[in-house]
This record gives sequence, structure tokens and C-alpha cells, in this order.
Amino acid sequence: MNLLKTSVLNGVAVLIKTATLFVLNKILALYVGPAGYAAIGQFQNFVQMVTTFAGSAINTAVIKYTAEYYEDENKQRDIWRTAGSIVLIFSLISSLFIYIFQKKLSFYIFHTDTYQSVFVWFAVFLTFFTFNALFLAILNGKKEVLRLVVANIVGSIFSLIVTSILAIKYSLYGALVALSIYQSLAFLVTLFLCYKSDWFKLAYLFGEIDKTIAKKFAGFALMALVSAICVPLSQMVIRGYLTHEYGLTYAGYWEAMIRLSAAYLMLVTTTLGVYYLPRLSELSFIHDIKKEVYLGYKFIFPLAVLGSVFVYFLRDWIITLLFTPSFLPMRNLFLWQMIGDALKIGSWILAYLMLSKAMTKLFITTEIIFAITSIFLTFICTKAFGFEGVSIAYLLNYGMYWAVMSFFVFRLLPE
Repeated sequence: MNLLKTSVLNGVAVLIKTATLFVLNKILALYVGPAGYAAIGQFQNFVQMVTTFAGSAINTAVIKYTAEYYEDENKQRDIWRTAGSIVLIFSLISSLFIYIFQKKLSFYIFHTDTYQSVFVWFAVFLTFFTFNALFLAILNGKKEVLRLVVANIVGSIFSLIVTSILAIKYSLYGALVALSIYQSLAFLVTLFLCYKSDWFKLAYLFGEIDKTIAKKFAGFALMALVSAICVPLSQMVIRGYLTHEYGLTYAGYWEAMIRLSAAYLMLVTTTLGVYYLPRLSELSFIHDIKKEVYLGYKFIFPLAVLGSVFVYFLRDWIITLLFTPSFLPMRNLFLWQMIGDALKIGSWILAYLMLSKAMTKLFITTEIIFAITSIFLTFICTKAFGFEGVSIAYLLNYGMYWAVMSFFVFRLLPE
């Protein structure tokens, strides 16, 4: 499967997912408003951290080693068995803790116990949530792009249906419940797609944990856990700071901005995950690796730049179409955010090489440093430039991150 064919197949899923996200943005804008966006962002960051602790931390390793042992099915099954057992154990433990501390979590995330039952929903469905992610990682590593595309499309449709119904009927509470359960519903379809493959049996997912494989997972798990703590936590700190300085509504404008960025960049970011990560994991010779990175900058980066330019010039129309006129103050963020998005993709092309080659120390160090700098740059830039400083800080942070990636990544590869 080459880059072009993967991008085309993946593009179908991304177009559908992007369309569903745009429809969802409109529904959420109408039924929860800018302030509701801020609350949803807080909960999504929490979900991201918990699912990583619950087992998703090893999914990058599952992709890497499933691709690496492509010709050795016994090795692949050892990988899946160890991964499945680890995910089951940690997801059940995480569910138990969420259920026990549901009230405290509600106060911590939302500053009220009104949404306490949302955490019960999340605790009940968490195991299915994490296994859906594991199955997607296995399909990715096996290069079953068509099945992966179908699974992603179904997940997008479930997201649209469940979130729309619950948000319209129950407003913010319904949207939060939908975030807790929709990927768990997609699990049934992803399981079916794996089950119908001749290389898969459910029994391959459970059994004795291979200590050697578990050690291989450890570095990737550590990287994912650090990322799962640093990125969402820094966003939560920034969101809290914006709420304190400008109010919950302005924090919602920023949340809408980063959700829009994630949506229009989805073709690029998913191609990096679906094609780029497994492909780089396969390659051993530095000449081949550099050639693949060059292809990334030749095809993937220009696509990100083009998308950024397109979104910037249509910003007023996009805000009105995808959100509501009440979100128009976010237009001041677009210029800096779009430049920052392009810089982010430029840096991620190298960051995925760092992931594929398990450069654990560099990854952890840069994740921690740039999570901290994102917070401090936000403080500094908002003091100097007002609310739009939050996006100026985003631009500066990814510019520095790309520079660091460019300097270190290839120096750490063996010749």
C-alpha cells in the first residue's frame, strides 16, 4: 500500500468524518453555546488522559510491531495477546477508580456535581472504548486500510447520530454522555471487521503476558502517558487561564478554534497515522527513512499549508456556517492559528519518525518542555496582544518544536 493509495482510501473516511464533525460543531454551537464548548473541551482532555492510562498507551507499539513482524503471524499474535491482556486489566482498574471518585471528578472538571452521572456512563463503557482503539491499531499495523476506513466511517456516523440526539434532547449533559459512549458503540463494528478477517481470532487477544514484549511496550507506553498528561493538562491550564482572564465564553471561542483546526487537518493527521507510522516502522536504512520523510514534506506538508490558506480566507463564512454568529470573536485567532497549524504538521512529520523509532528520551523531554512553554507563551502573549495572543503562542510553540525536531531527530538515528 503506497502513500497515494492510502491517502485516497483514507481520504474517503476523512471526508465523511470531517463532514460529521462540521455538522456536530453546528449542533453543539446551537445547543450548548461557546461556554458549553469550554466544558466539552475539559471533559475531552480528561477522556484522553484516562483512555491512555486504561491501555491506549500501547497502541502505537501495537501498530509498530504488527507492521514490523508483518511476515511472522506467530509474533503478531504474541503482540496482540500481550496487548489485549494489558488493556483488559488497566481498563477495568480505571473504570473502578472513575466510578468510586465520580463526584470528586465532577467537581474537579466542571466545578459542580451536576455532571456526576456522566462519569458513571464513562466508567461503564471505558473497556469497550479502549478495545475499539486496540482493534483499530491492529488493523492499522496489518495494513488493512479498507477495513480501517470502514471502521472509521462507522465510528463517525455513530458519533454524529448519538451526539446529535443527546445534545438536542439534553443539551450539554447529553453531549458529555455522548462523548462517553459513542466509541464504545463503534467497538461492535470494529470487532466484526476484525473477526471476519482470516488472520484474526478473538482468542489471540487474551492469555499470558509476554514479559519481553511487555518491556518493548514500556517505552511506547511511557511516551504515550507523558503525552496524555502533558498535552491535555496544558490545554486544561490554558482553558482555565482564559476563563479566569476573559470568561468562559472566550475559553469556548478558543476551544472552537482548536476543534476546527483538528477537523480540517484530519486528512493530513490521519494519513500520518495510517500510512506514515507503519511505513517508517518497517524501514531500517537511513537512506530509505530520509526518502520517506522527503515524500512527507513533498505531499503531506503542502496539503496542510493549502488547507490553512483556504480556511483563513473563508473564516467568516466558516464561522457562520459551522458555528453561529455568536462565535465571530474567534475570527481574530485565525491568522496565527492557521500558520501554527502548518508549522505543527511540518514538525509532526519528524515527530512520527521519533515515535516509529522509539526515541523515548527525546520524545518525553520535548513533550514536557513544549507543554510547559505552551502555557508560559500563552501567559506572555495574551498579556502583550490580548485574547489573540493564545494563537500567537501556539504558532511560536510549534515553530520552536519544529526547529528542535529538525536538529535532533536524524542525529539520533543509527547510520
